[in-house]
Amino acid sequence: MVLGASEKPDRFSNKAVRLLRSYQHDVIAVGAAIGQIEDVRIEDEFSTKERVHTLSLYLNPTLQKKYYDGIIALKPLRIIFNPGTENEELKTLAENAGIKTENACTLVLLNTRQY
Repeated sequence: MVLGASEKPDRFSNKAVRLLRSYQHDVIAVGAAIGQIEDVRIEDEFSTKERVHTLSLYLNPTLQKKYYDGIIALKPLRIIFNPGTENEELKTLAENAGIKTENACTLVLLNTRQY
């Protein structure tokens, strides 16, 4: 899941969705508005019923707050805090719920085959 997805091609969240798809990953994109990035629909909310391996954050910490409960209920195996999204409060909540966290760049992880 990419949280903070944007239709704007210059945004890193958009680049992440496209790169994840190029590596054949299934992507759930959630953003402020419904839209489309290539073959991926951007939803304006997410369901905690989805099975998500990795949640890649592209929202600043202030905007993340409204998603705390949903993120924890989603129970992804891992949350990637991309540059500018680092958040000790959410990191602690996630780790206390058994979710691994990582301060990293999804684009770099993919391009270096560390994703």
